Amino acid sequence: MELAREIAVWACIVGGSVFCVIGGIGLLRMPDFYTRSHAASITDTLGATLILVGLALVAGPGLIAVKLFFVLFLIYVTSPTAAHALVKAAYSSGLDAPDVEEGSRLKGHLSDDGGPGDG
Repeated sequence: MELAREIAVWACIVGGSVFCVIGGIGLLRMPDFYTRSHAASITDTLGATLILVGLALVAGPGLIAVKLFFVLFLIYVTSPTAAHALVKAAYSSGLDAPDVEEGSRLKGHLSDDGGPGDG
């Protein structure tokens, strides 16, 4: 039983760390503000969730695990709200989103109304 718990702890912590690194790379590599904010919000929610669950498994049942799940709840409430407010403020201040059709690989395959075309 202890081996299964150890494996679950390591899987959660390593998986969360991988998502945090991928999110950090996304912040550096994405072309515009909107896609960068998406990468940052993925890092907050998925990476932090896995790391906090792994830490709660290490702590076992008790007050520390309850505190870790409370922090997890706060992250789930505040992170999407902050990302939404940040993107909405950027859009309201005039930061245009990139034209999706302009850079799309499907440009030749869409009809004039934006739906699927004949080929």
